[in-house]
Amino acid sequence: MALSDRLVGGAMLAIAAFVFTYYSIWALITPFFPTDSPIQAYFPDRVWAVRGPALLLIIGVGAVGSFVGYIMQKEAAKRRERETQRRA
Repeated sequence: MALSDRLVGGAMLAIAAFVFTYYSIWALITPFFPTDSPIQAYFPDRVWAVRGPALLLIIGVGAVGSFVGYIMQKEAAKRRERETQRRA
């Protein structure tokens, strides 16, 4: 079990390091290259360097908000059920 956990963790770390490096080069270094440079062919349009993370942030905040709202509704239903059992 521990070996598989280490493999999964190592793979996740390698993927995160690759994504971080790729995004950092894309957002911080490619603006200094001319637009007709062959390096620009390896990266999407620069506008997506801002839109992508913004979209992920909006989706993430929405997912967290939905989860919190769902949990609050479930807790309120449990609380109502307990109160009706106490009264009966």
